[in-house]
Amino acid sequence: MPDATFTDPDLTMFCRLNELGLEATGQRLEPAGAVLACRVVEPDRWCRRCGCEGTARGTVVRRLAHEPLGWRPTTLEVTVRRYRCTGCGHVWRQDTSLAAEPRAKLSRRGLAWALEGIVIAHLTVARVAEGLGVAWNTANDAVLAQGTRVLIEDPNRFDGVRVLGVDEHVWRLQASLQGVARRSPSGMA
Repeated sequence: MPDATFTDPDLTMFCRLNELGLEATGQRLEPAGAVLACRVVEPDRWCRRCGCEGTARGTVVRRLAHEPLGWRPTTLEVTVRRYRCTGCGHVWRQDTSLAAEPRAKLSRRGLAWALEGIVIAHLTVARVAEGLGVAWNTANDAVLAQGTRVLIEDPNRFDGVRVLGVDEHVWRLQASLQGVARRSPSGMA
């Protein structure tokens, strides 16, 4: 009797693609990393302008850097269906906003991995970029943009804060400047 705690292998769940609204359809291992072929799970057939149903008009592939699997850079090749409205002729692509920001090069899981690497594991941007298989500028720009969205643009970021601390380096610098001011005859440093 098979062990009841195991289920069939599922690449979609293992790579956490279900959180992104994607489903794995294939995999390719290369010396430089892994490539996962994916598709968007939810159809997006209805026109955003007039509400009529659209007809499928082909596909495009969107490449996203994803969280590495065992420090092996992982790239998602997402097949995105294009539609044309039968009513007004408007053309659109399936919504991939669960997977990544518009025009982003990193999946949301890849971006989360990068932020955790920098903030928690104290990795450099160069190491994060290497782990994701992207250029330094790509990783840096994505991390700075997400940090701005999460930290600086959050109007509630100081909710519940009662006391702000002072960095010990600043404190030491201030104390040494006060010591210089006390030793100086004019009281000026």
